[in-house]
Amino acid sequence: MKSLLAVIVAFALDYSLAPALRAQQPAPENKRRVVRKVAPQYPEAAKRMGLGGTVRVVAVVASDGSVKKVEPVGGSPLLVQAAENAISQWKYAPGAESQESVELHFTP
Repeated sequence: MKSLLAVIVAFALDYSLAPALRAQQPAPENKRRVVRKVAPQYPEAAKRMGLGGTVRVVAVVASDGSVKKVEPVGGSPLLVQAAENAISQWKYAPGAESQESVELHFTP
């Protein structure tokens, strides 16, 4: 019961804060090609609850293509960490430093 309440509170916070977070984020450029993707590990707690959804982040990509920083924009807190861990291991094509918008979809 407590875990269900925690999920409900997390969703409520996510949906109430997401517009404010999006307003603070710079507009992503989305110019870079992804050379290597790492799939996210589906969190066990999310699996047990049948929780799915979309996580949105902005990845700051260095000129060598490595991901310097991953900033969450929206999604369930239970899934955001898995998305951040995976995207931080991605490799993009070399180019000028950029911000890339990424969406990952989790299906139970």
